[in-house]
Amino acid sequence: MAEDGGMKPKPADTDPLSDDIKPIKNATALVSSEAKRGKRADKPKKSHLLQWMEITVTEPEKKTIASMKMQDTFVVYLIETRVTDENMQGYGEGATSVWRRYTEFELLRNYLDVTFPSVIVPPLPEKKASYAWQNVSMDRFDPDFIERRRAGLEIFLLRCAAHPRLCQDKIFMGFLHQEQGWRDTVNATDFYSKAESRLKALNAQFRLKNHDRRFEELKNYCTELQSNIGNILKIRARLCDKLYGIHKVHGNYARVFNEWSAIEKDIAEHLQSASHYMDVYSATIDAELEEEEQYADQLKEYYAFGDSVRAVCRRYECAQYDLEKAEEGLVNKSCQREALKLAIAESPVSEENNGQGKGGFSLSGVKTKLFGGDTPEQREVRLKQLDEQIVQAEAELKNVQEESQEFIELALRDIDRFQRQKTKDLQEIFTNYAVMQIKQCKKGIAIWTSAKDCFSKM
Repeated sequence: MAEDGGMKPKPADTDPLSDDIKPIKNATALVSSEAKRGKRADKPKKSHLLQWMEITVTEPEKKTIASMKMQDTFVVYLIETRVTDENMQGYGEGATSVWRRYTEFELLRNYLDVTFPSVIVPPLPEKKASYAWQNVSMDRFDPDFIERRRAGLEIFLLRCAAHPRLCQDKIFMGFLHQEQGWRDTVNATDFYSKAESRLKALNAQFRLKNHDRRFEELKNYCTELQSNIGNILKIRARLCDKLYGIHKVHGNYARVFNEWSAIEKDIAEHLQSASHYMDVYSATIDAELEEEEQYADQLKEYYAFGDSVRAVCRRYECAQYDLEKAEEGLVNKSCQREALKLAIAESPVSEENNGQGKGGFSLSGVKTKLFGGDTPEQREVRLKQLDEQIVQAEAELKNVQEESQEFIELALRDIDRFQRQKTKDLQEIFTNYAVMQIKQCKKGIAIWTSAKDCFSKM
């Protein structure tokens, strides 16, 4: 389970990101925070990219390419990077930019997922809108959906850049800067050949004898996490449907007050003012629900994180399965050696040499007369071969044990990092969501207060 995608990280007693975990909202907020913290220290050690580089995803652009009498329509996104630390190479040279399709983001993530099996690789934003309320467009080329996907792709890059191991990978760095030939460079790594097959994953899941309770509990936790987030998203979608209906019905108030003003000369002005406020209230819901979609996307990211964590657990099962197979192989070879030694000791040849084979009956002697038998020299050769195979199996088992132990240590460290990041992000998401709801309620109160003032002046 070696991870060789880039520079191998130096082992540390403590997590180098223990002070770097912050809620990731956008590039500007995170990069500026890192820059300020970097200025306070005297030449701080750079543990990840965001301490000296700014990364943004901007300007989504729809493109159409004609090929083989068919048209391929897709969206490309502009990735811009800028060195922000004067001590780093490239400082003052301006921003570099490269265009990427969503499929290239997918290729990058697949590569990172295979190359770093013990890392919880951040998920990509969804390809198609899910948990949406009824008026949300399901068109993947809808401008609002493309903008939300742009924000999600930027978050993906920021999370990778903030990871102490992913950010050092050469393929990831090439994704940010290499304009031509990047896809060929990825395919040349042949990373797909390193991926665990589904059959092996199933074998590991059902044939594993010794399960690690920590990974089993984590799998169950992921299932419950996704269930809870999914329920919240369903409730939010139903609320959006109802809120949209309620606000739009207020437009009927506006229409009726406006029609009424035509027959009431004395209070016409006040009725028209009330009609205006009802129109304003009816129109506010569109922007409010679009803002809600942004919070929903942030929750969807952690729903997808559940699959990323579960993937690490599956790879642990594969590593443990390899370990148990290596142990079984060594035991089998040892048993074969002991059986061969016993056969040599009980063979008719050894009985004859000891003077004990005169007229005696033995099963091995009968087998030898019926089918023939190995000579003592052949058995010695087989015994020597088994000894060599056992030495090789012991070395292989030691290697698998070391790899398994390294995987477990790295995976548990990354899981702890994920849990701390998740707590901070969810706190940020729900706090901001509550603030947004309070602002919406205050806006509604203000509009109805203005309408009340109109009625009181009649």
